[in-house]
Amino acid sequence: MTADATDLNYGSIGALLGALHTRKISASELLAHTVARIEALDGPINAIIVRDFDRAREAARAADAALGRGERLPLLGIPVTLKEPFNVAGLPTTWGFPHFRDFKPAEDALVVSRLKAAGAVIIGKTNIPIGLRDFQSYNEIHGTTNNPWDLGRSPGGSSGGCGAALAAGFGPLSIGSDIGGSIRVPSHFCGVFGHKPSLGLVPLRGYSLPPAPPVPGQGDLAVVGPMARTASDLALSLDVIAGPDETRDGIGYRLALPAPRHEHLKDFRILVIDTHPLMPTGDAVRSAIGRLADRLGKSGAHVARASASLPDLAESARLYMKLLNGARSPRLTPAALADAQAAAAALSPDDRSLQAERARGWGMIHRDWLMLDAARLQLQQKWYQLFRDFDAVIYPAAAVPAFPHDQSEPFDARQLDIDGKLYNYSDACFIWADPASTCGLPATAVPIERTATGLPIGVQIIGPYLEDRTTIALAGLIEREFGGFVAPPALPR
Repeated sequence: MTADATDLNYGSIGALLGALHTRKISASELLAHTVARIEALDGPINAIIVRDFDRAREAARAADAALGRGERLPLLGIPVTLKEPFNVAGLPTTWGFPHFRDFKPAEDALVVSRLKAAGAVIIGKTNIPIGLRDFQSYNEIHGTTNNPWDLGRSPGGSSGGCGAALAAGFGPLSIGSDIGGSIRVPSHFCGVFGHKPSLGLVPLRGYSLPPAPPVPGQGDLAVVGPMARTASDLALSLDVIAGPDETRDGIGYRLALPAPRHEHLKDFRILVIDTHPLMPTGDAVRSAIGRLADRLGKSGAHVARASASLPDLAESARLYMKLLNGARSPRLTPAALADAQAAAAALSPDDRSLQAERARGWGMIHRDWLMLDAARLQLQQKWYQLFRDFDAVIYPAAAVPAFPHDQSEPFDARQLDIDGKLYNYSDACFIWADPASTCGLPATAVPIERTATGLPIGVQIIGPYLEDRTTIALAGLIEREFGGFVAPPALPR
């Protein structure tokens, strides 16, 4: 969709900035329109669960004054939403846990500070699953977020509120996070764009479980990144939030990402993968990827459907499950950790299932992590070699389109229907986050088409480490050639 400058519901950042710069609309008017749309439509969707409209009005008035002085900033006057775990001074940060209901940080997360410095008008926070551990977005504090394409289905998780807000036209930019597909899956489910940056590219200070202090550092797998409705908006916003933390790495490092490898679709060498040795891909997703591969080939791109250089996806997935649960294990209570270690010790050494790998991960100690990290370094080298032959890998974001809500307990007993056969819910969802999460690679989610019943289908484009501009550029070319975001038909334009 090419956004018109007067499209206040679904216009791109670039189009809205053009309207602001030419005085076709003021920042205050744009905010008032966005707030009115949220208040009119968000009831059944429930995406914006923490609203900061009064301070947003102050920020919009300040933006209008700056625009009147001729100032130009990347996001000056643009309404922006944030995933709930980002600290915003004076707003609650709970991660969905009821016992953190009253926690309010004293200072903004570094990403939030960078957005504000770029002129963004922060309007509120979006919903999440409790502890960010689901591919749905619901919790006891804020209830359930529904997919704007079908209110009976999940918008994804854990950045599901971000995806739903964008699809509903509640601002052109939302900032999410991703450790297990949490940007890529909601983008796929809601038909929007999302970018999981290279590990360490965007600082995490102020994105931490309460009441932890906002100290510098990076996660082992976790990243934060932008979600939007166009690839160009991903590129613009990534430039705003990326770069080393000036209180830590920024002392000696500066950001200098390479330019995209290519500017034209015909020059890209693309490996298309639509299957996995441990989990099936649903027919709707697999068929859509096949049609995309055909279109790419007809457009002149060099497309391969297999490569001897591709690392072993089964071994990679098993490594990822261990690393993922090791990264999360410090949040366990001592009693729960003891139970997890006992469960891991009771496993048969021959049990190679993904559930077994998750259990072993919970019982991890530092020595185990060092061994896993050594295996990861070897895997990263294999991907480095692959990207000498290819510029990008197109890969499913999830096995199926948005699925119906399932809040049944226990969580581990849930199952996901893939073409009429049931699979373990966690395994069927998390497996697609690997290999981009395991190896810290950039991955850009892009919508490619819709199912026969109208649900969005997207893919993730995985690229070489720190070549984020390449995956975003390819997403932009796919958007331009084959169409990108389309608004849900049930919502007013």
